[in-house]
Amino acid sequence: MRAARCTAYGAPEGLEVVTSHDPEPGPGHVLVDVHAAAVNFPDVLLIADRYQVPAPLPFTPGSEFAGVIAGLGAGVEGPPVGTPVAGAVLTGAFAEKVVVPVEGLRPVPDGLDMVHAAAFHVTYATAYHALVTVGSGTAGEWVTVLGAAGGVGSAAVDVASRLGMRVVAAASSEERLKTAYGLGAEAGVDYVREDLKTRVRELTGEGAHLVVDPVGGDHAEAALRALRRGGRFVTVGYADGRIPRVPLNLVLLKDAVIRGFEIRMLRRYAPDTVAAGDAALARLVRDGMRPLVSRVHPLTEVAAALTDVAERRATGKVVIDMTR
Repeated sequence: MRAARCTAYGAPEGLEVVTSHDPEPGPGHVLVDVHAAAVNFPDVLLIADRYQVPAPLPFTPGSEFAGVIAGLGAGVEGPPVGTPVAGAVLTGAFAEKVVVPVEGLRPVPDGLDMVHAAAFHVTYATAYHALVTVGSGTAGEWVTVLGAAGGVGSAAVDVASRLGMRVVAAASSEERLKTAYGLGAEAGVDYVREDLKTRVRELTGEGAHLVVDPVGGDHAEAALRALRRGGRFVTVGYADGRIPRVPLNLVLLKDAVIRGFEIRMLRRYAPDTVAAGDAALARLVRDGMRPLVSRVHPLTEVAAALTDVAERRATGKVVIDMTR
């Protein structure tokens, strides 16, 4: 099989595409023929050895994929060979075949092709649970979404809008804000040219009820300052590269709640909650929701795909098509 390989930490251009033996599924594991794999910002961090969880060298990057079951390990009774599935791993998805624990697989929602299935689960599950499970967002509330044209950000705008929340999209350019408007955002702030705190408060009156932040950096504090009293702030990642240092007196004065959210931990500790979220997302897909995929690359262009994400050149998701 072909696979991307990281043999030294650094920039994406250091990756190689190599040919290696097909993996074999062990007990409790499943072999999947990967048809498509989505690129996420943590993939960039893992290659650079800047992620919270290190990946020992050498390794195949890639965390989100869709494909077809090709083999079952000992003790696995299903799903049967030939079943379309989507899944997530820490590493290993940028390959034509991947071995994963059977519990790490999800059915592909009806209506999604393999490219969109690969781009769906991680970002949309993150968005849904950040908004609903952790953020307690409800219809009619104002939600500020940072990085609103990125992978998680665009998913959060999409899901929040479909659930009746009023979205203020925050992004780095008018072009990226247009993407968010197309996904249902009611208002937008270009935080390069406008003061985020001032504009959010002007747009929402008393301030946002909820912030979903996959970006971090300086804009996190500004968004926190733009919360109304009793508001909630959910931190889900640090695409800016800088982890915010929040003055706790802001939390005290606003009676605010700050929550962290990471989808892998929810899968481990609250599988029933994850299943309920999957069902809710499947209903939204049946109603027409689709992840925004702006660029599709073959595996030979894996470095370019990762660079698109690292340098924020793409909107929505970037996907590697393993069949090309």
